Amino acid sequence: MGAVKGEGALDGGWGWMIVVASFMAQFLSFGSPQSVGVLYPKWLSAFQEGKGMTAWVGSMVSGVALITSPVCSACVDNFGARPVTVFSGVMVAGGLMLSAFAPSVSFLIFSYGIVVGIGCGLVYAATLTITCQYFDKRRGLALGIVTTGTSVGGFTYATLQNELIELFGLEGCLLIIGALALNLMACAGPMRPLNLPGYYLKQRAALQRTEEPEALYTKPTAIIIDSDLKTTPSSADNTATIKLLLLKEPTELQDSEGERKGGILSCSIVAQAIKKRMRPYGRYLCETVELLQDRVFIAFCIAIFLLSLGAFPPVLFMEDVAQSEGLIDGIALIPLVSIVSMTAGIGKLVLGVLADMRWVNSLYLYALTVTGTGAALLLIPVSKSYMGLQVLSAMVGFFSGNWSLTSYIITKIVGLERLSQAHGILMCFGGFGITLGPPVVGWFFDWTQSYDLAFYFSGTCVLVSGLLLFLATLPCWNRTSEEGNSPAKR
Repeated sequence: MGAVKGEGALDGGWGWMIVVASFMAQFLSFGSPQSVGVLYPKWLSAFQEGKGMTAWVGSMVSGVALITSPVCSACVDNFGARPVTVFSGVMVAGGLMLSAFAPSVSFLIFSYGIVVGIGCGLVYAATLTITCQYFDKRRGLALGIVTTGTSVGGFTYATLQNELIELFGLEGCLLIIGALALNLMACAGPMRPLNLPGYYLKQRAALQRTEEPEALYTKPTAIIIDSDLKTTPSSADNTATIKLLLLKEPTELQDSEGERKGGILSCSIVAQAIKKRMRPYGRYLCETVELLQDRVFIAFCIAIFLLSLGAFPPVLFMEDVAQSEGLIDGIALIPLVSIVSMTAGIGKLVLGVLADMRWVNSLYLYALTVTGTGAALLLIPVSKSYMGLQVLSAMVGFFSGNWSLTSYIITKIVGLERLSQAHGILMCFGGFGITLGPPVVGWFFDWTQSYDLAFYFSGTCVLVSGLLLFLATLPCWNRTSEEGNSPAKR
């Protein structure tokens, strides 16, 4: 597993191959979950469950992908993007094929929601991490192109799944989509790491230790622990001696010199081993606490939660809204889900280019797009025509392209060194929002038999999210902290 070295690998060269491979990986993995709104009415008619219960399938697949981001990011750090992407291909393809034989919605929640969701989370973490490693000055553009893969996949798969259902039925559609997902393994090929992951560094260090020549004579290391027993004059050999041979490193022997006098030496060795094993986890928790103490970062996490809670349900319910209001019979040739995905791809590219401009504040740009999304959601209950829903779907899709800015903004807040950890925490917040959003909207419909109240709730959550970001980044906070740290104040 070769690693690319040198600064010449940044912002070009093999980096564009990484962009193409990551684009295709997100296209193949997120195509079906992004267009799950096409499958949602079929599942309603097939299993005859409530809208709230059936909505768990679509919400779990995206929610689990984000909730498991901390674990997925740790896997990428330890094993690298290439092995993680290969394994994700098995997960996504297996989950889709297993869903073709689902006997109930509960089974779908496991196969489509959890299994496919974990696979998508692994792909998302691997592609974003390796893209950020290969790009610096053009990072916003590169991330915009990579994350456009989810939008292009959603646009393509919405029409593709609709046609496959007509030709082969729901089961045949899922089997064919699962077979296509196996191509994720081929996408992992070009993902050469800039630096060797942690697991390979440990294996190399262990191999070097085993290859070192042994000395011709090594003095055996033994620790003799004598137990003080009573002796009698008649027998000089009544003193019992317990010899405990502990194979230890020379450095450990020097550190434990003061402990050899006691009989609890073995216990201290076990304690030191446990402490050594737990040290990385303790360091990770300390770094997580430090990140959550950052005002802008914690505001960003809360905003992502509210945005995911309110903005994701329209992607799932948009087709059902049009059919429930009698605006269209069946599913259009170009579904509303396809419009959302297509405009989201355009938004990711445009916002990615804007984020690279020096005079643009990426966090303010993100907050502005969140506010626009909230305004569009509040107008959906007012719209009483299919053309109006198409326009509002295009607006929601374009503004939802701000997902391409998340990794870019995180690097600005915490730096590239802590990108994987901070991105995992942020996506975990977003995952909980996506998981809870569609079921809440479905329960609102089951309760009121209308989507109006549900979309008012969603739009309000998104507007609060944008307002929170604007308030957290006001310049007055910086002036207050500077005054508190001034010499006169101290």
